[in-house]
Amino acid sequence: MNPAARGLILPGVAAAIVVAILASLGTWQLRRLAWKTDLIAALTERTKAAPIAAPSLEAARAADPEAIDWTPVRLTGRFLAERDLTVHAILGEPRGRFGGPGVWVMTPLVRDDGTIVWVNRGFVPRRGSDLAPRDPPPPGETTITGILRRAEPRGTHTPADDPAHRLWFVRDPAVLAAAAELEAGRVAPYTVDADASLTPAGGLPQAGETRLSYPNDHLGYAVTWYGLAVSCIAVFGVFARGRLRSGS
Repeated sequence: MNPAARGLILPGVAAAIVVAILASLGTWQLRRLAWKTDLIAALTERTKAAPIAAPSLEAARAADPEAIDWTPVRLTGRFLAERDLTVHAILGEPRGRFGGPGVWVMTPLVRDDGTIVWVNRGFVPRRGSDLAPRDPPPPGETTITGILRRAEPRGTHTPADDPAHRLWFVRDPAVLAAAAELEAGRVAPYTVDADASLTPAGGLPQAGETRLSYPNDHLGYAVTWYGLAVSCIAVFGVFARGRLRSGS
């Protein structure tokens, strides 16, 4: 073996290791893509099921949040209209008339057993720096249907809540309960997005705007990893050709 070829052994081994790692990462992302696609399909089917009774406080605390998330439910109770809170929202492609920047109107509903469920009554748009006028919730005992949602986590880039302006940034029952001074032990660990039937005659809050949204960027990641692997092969090929031509 000539010296130039011998000099390519170690760089070749290193390049092969790098290519193998990059290719394995691409393959892993393709597996994640298949898993995420199946998950989204299953959750989409779940949202189309007939509503069931919303879980009791005990059942919800014992359940896996992932297992009950996106389940159509119904529940009966009395809204605490004076405890309304608003959560920041940007509604793109609305099903109703209104969209854009605004808020979700979150109202606690007290069930017959005394437990409390936060209900997302729907979207209200901003008009300049103010919110558009909205109707209060129905008085007295009310039965609603909607989609159960697990507590919304606070992300790394989620802004801090702004109690001074009664604006929050996550639909987390525990956070909302503390802000509304509700007894934490009575609050269910989930929220319910009301369906369009709760939209009042005045149009706001605009209910029925639940979106099944799960990030699914795995194909893009797979293409990136495989592309890097091909680039590594190409770079090594150019390097090896130059070495062999120079004979050093």
